[in-house]
Amino acid sequence: MKRTLVIVAALTLLCVCGAQAQEHCGKCKKSGALNLTDAQYMALADSIHKVAISFDTHVDTPTYTLHPDGHYTVAKGQVSFELMRRGGQDGAFFAIYLDQGPWQNQKSLDSAYNWCHNELQSWKDYVSLHSDEAEVAYSTDDVYRLKKEGKRIVVLCIENGYPVRTLEDLDEFYKMGVKYITLSHNTPNQICDGSRYINTYYWYPNTGHGLSPFGYKVVERMQQLGIMVDVSHISSESLVDVLKVTKAPVLASHSSCKALKPSQTRNLTDDEIRAIAAVDGVIQVGTGRFFLSDDLPYYKVGVAVLANHIDHIKNLVGYRHVGLGTDFDGGGGVIGLDNSAQMKNLTVELLKRGWTAEELKAFWGGNLLRVWKACEDYAARFK
Repeated sequence: MKRTLVIVAALTLLCVCGAQAQEHCGKCKKSGALNLTDAQYMALADSIHKVAISFDTHVDTPTYTLHPDGHYTVAKGQVSFELMRRGGQDGAFFAIYLDQGPWQNQKSLDSAYNWCHNELQSWKDYVSLHSDEAEVAYSTDDVYRLKKEGKRIVVLCIENGYPVRTLEDLDEFYKMGVKYITLSHNTPNQICDGSRYINTYYWYPNTGHGLSPFGYKVVERMQQLGIMVDVSHISSESLVDVLKVTKAPVLASHSSCKALKPSQTRNLTDDEIRAIAAVDGVIQVGTGRFFLSDDLPYYKVGVAVLANHIDHIKNLVGYRHVGLGTDFDGGGGVIGLDNSAQMKNLTVELLKRGWTAEELKAFWGGNLLRVWKACEDYAARFK
């Protein structure tokens, strides 16, 4: 009887505040202070996921789904609409990924553009075939509507700016529904340098591994359209250049903390995290085990290690600037969080660390939606 009363009290603390589930409720207490069993923590996590709008901001599922016979070196099948439903996950940003190829000639750029365009349309067609359970969201208003309807929320994005030949291409991608573009993928392209640049290999002289002249125009036009600028995978110098000229918040769709894994060039330094937060942006922590620990072997990197990165950002810049971008179907996954059905395991871990329901609703989607809406509002000036 005592345990029943404890869990009822814990659930009451969630303060489900009417129709606007995305709004934070200031009455929620620290659930971590409660002495709950694992089952009771999971029940509490279930209740949080019912009212939170929960997002994973980076999965590579379209590549595997559209090309199931391809040769892949990482786990696949980590995301489906059914797995998302079981995990209490409302939505995900489904990335069209492009390997970086030659960008110095028009033929290769045209090929990249055409391939990306076709993949976007093919993925939209796939979602249309599953319209009873999922739908593409083209705006934050769509997100709130689809949450109420109980459908999985599909958001389109591009990982690697390689297919952007002209500013007009950005307009076309926006019309198709693309909501963020990762400017580069580790190596240089026509927009900027990547996180794994080679000292003798970058596109224009005297750019210092940052944005190219074209890249500055790309960032400007993306923000005029309302396409979020994704700074994961780009070089530190490129990040500095983006933050100098940004007019709206940016996001890192799947990045982790260099302070906790210094050897990973893709991870963000504390100064970079502070700089992203300073423009009201958000860092969505990646789950790839290669992002998370220099000390533990691969088979021991679990949810607690991932939560250390999340807590690091929270402690550094506050809970309003952190979320989750798993990189599922693209190398993501840790023990206990290896597919979309296991999302609540992370919620349980954070509850045990003292995260409140308000903070968790922000973590799972509120922070992202704040950034997305700010980008929409900025772009509205140019419509």
